[in-house]
Amino acid sequence: MVSTPLLAILVAAAAALLVVATGERRRNVREFWSVAAGVLQFGLVASMAPQVIAGATPEGVLVQLVPGVTIAFRADGLGLLFALGASLLWIATSFYSIGYVRTLGEHAQTRYFACFALALSATMGVAFAANLFTLFLFYEALTLATYALVAHKETPEARAGARKYVVYLLGAAKLLLLPAIVLTYQVAGTLDFRPGGILPAGQVAAHPTLLAIVFALFMFGLAKNAVMPLHGWLPAAMVAPTPVSALLHAVAVVKTGVFATLRVFLFVFGTESMRQLGVDTIAMGFASATILLASVLALYQDNLKARLAFSTISQLSYIVLGGALLTTSGIVGGIAHITNHAVSKITLFFCAGSIYASAHKTDVSQMSGLARKMPWTMAAFAIASLSLVGIPPSSGFISKWYLAVGSVERGNPWVLAVLLVSSLLNAAYLGPVVYKAYFEVPTASHDHDHIREMPLMVVPMVFSAVLSLLLGMYPDPVLKLAGMVKP
Repeated sequence: MVSTPLLAILVAAAAALLVVATGERRRNVREFWSVAAGVLQFGLVASMAPQVIAGATPEGVLVQLVPGVTIAFRADGLGLLFALGASLLWIATSFYSIGYVRTLGEHAQTRYFACFALALSATMGVAFAANLFTLFLFYEALTLATYALVAHKETPEARAGARKYVVYLLGAAKLLLLPAIVLTYQVAGTLDFRPGGILPAGQVAAHPTLLAIVFALFMFGLAKNAVMPLHGWLPAAMVAPTPVSALLHAVAVVKTGVFATLRVFLFVFGTESMRQLGVDTIAMGFASATILLASVLALYQDNLKARLAFSTISQLSYIVLGGALLTTSGIVGGIAHITNHAVSKITLFFCAGSIYASAHKTDVSQMSGLARKMPWTMAAFAIASLSLVGIPPSSGFISKWYLAVGSVERGNPWVLAVLLVSSLLNAAYLGPVVYKAYFEVPTASHDHDHIREMPLMVVPMVFSAVLSLLLGMYPDPVLKLAGMVKP
């Protein structure tokens, strides 16, 4: 019997085949498959929510390779929350992509939509992976599926960005992540995720140096989490079309990185083993440094997508930091930020794409007076910016509140200082965009008379902006699933 988690994975894979079979000549039908698959996938994922909330874990084993190594799937609170966010935002991104590629007359649209579907299939595989081996397979599949999307424009710049993207991610996975998985199997005798971890205190005491090395291999081998210094692939990937950037930064790629990092923290090592090894402090240090340094770098980016890219690097480490705090509130805040950052950041990238498609502007310095011609776009941008800064009643406030409480529970006032300073930096690099759009008068060289917003692009961005507010005003569904993961 095929399990529901596996069905959610197969729906997107089937959509990719249907998109290719339909081709360029029947583009309405081709795009219908993307939207329909997104709706069906979200329905399948949502159908598991009552079971998971009740304490059940829908699961299934596809194949056993050797004892302790299987391709298997399981839906728990952490995986379900990640999958719900990704599948819902795929629907919004599908509509947005239709408006984007048609407005700009993008080439190779069939390849574009097919790779999008494959990327979401791989994302579901990561979300519902029951063990490290399954997670590794789909983690790597996601890199391959998104390579063609990063290189989509086929310009020298796009090819160079895509090469850097794949070298960083495949290189880190092969040289760091794979050895970490093999060593974990040698020590633990299993790769299955288990609440509290699969490395008990006795194993830690017997192999402290080895396991500390394994932890470092995991943390940096999962380079999609963009923890510095292995963050360089992310700004390079900004050569991709804006909907792809939204996929990379909000729905799939980077979120699989931080999601997998939390899996390793909480379901491979466990809180007790991390404390015993002292690696939690190391993780907090790298995450805090990434939060602050990436925020400072964002200040100096005039290109809007580049500014948002460094913002993403910073925001991802909030999630890593929450897991490394090893407190109930910190973990809840980190997990909740996977969803809360997703809806806010995808809104910002939707806005950047709308500005490019309608006004052909890419730099912050060109945004003066833009709100007069693009009121919906800039209103959505302002709402999402408030969320990233952490202003109530936005969803970002909920995440940062729990992270702040977690830092107090941990007894680390310096972490609280990092959170406060980073929020000021968030305001410093996002505020000027909003200020220019609303309060500056465009110069003659920045004439806006020709600018018109595109309905197919406006509706998804307004939806995600409103969602970022609703998740702040009604955070219980996200917090309930996040709270199912116990430290």
